[in-house]
Amino acid sequence: MADFEPAVTVFFEVKIDEYGLGRFDSCEGLGVEVVMEQREEGGNNGFIWQLPTRLKYTNIKLSRAIGPDTAKVATWLSEMTTQISRKTGTIIAMTSDRKPVATWNLREIVPVRWTGPNLGVDSPKAAMETIEIAHHGFLPS
Repeated sequence: MADFEPAVTVFFEVKIDEYGLGRFDSCEGLGVEVVMEQREEGGNNGFIWQLPTRLKYTNIKLSRAIGPDTAKVATWLSEMTTQISRKTGTIIAMTSDRKPVATWNLREIVPVRWTGPNLGVDSPKAAMETIEIAHHGFLPS
């Protein structure tokens, strides 16, 4: 039996169809929720029926310090100014030696929001960017 090592990730590699968006330092919001509908049955006071109705996928936020890959995000977003088209994407969690830990394939990605850095001489910290994407679910690996 192989020894299990916990998944320790350092960065996330992101690809959207033909666009390699580069590495991101944080990834928040990978998730899915089963939306439940409650139904009460007459004469049955012991419980309420919980019926699954649909899946709800949360938006994903990817953040990093600005750098050369920021231009790749800008190129992808500039394509959306003429026509919004949904893409297929991949997020790969990787270790510092570029060993993949986990991969998520996403269908019908569309950018929701891009936030650039807050720049100011009074706060000498890393200039960060965040992109938020919506999707319609996971694809098999």
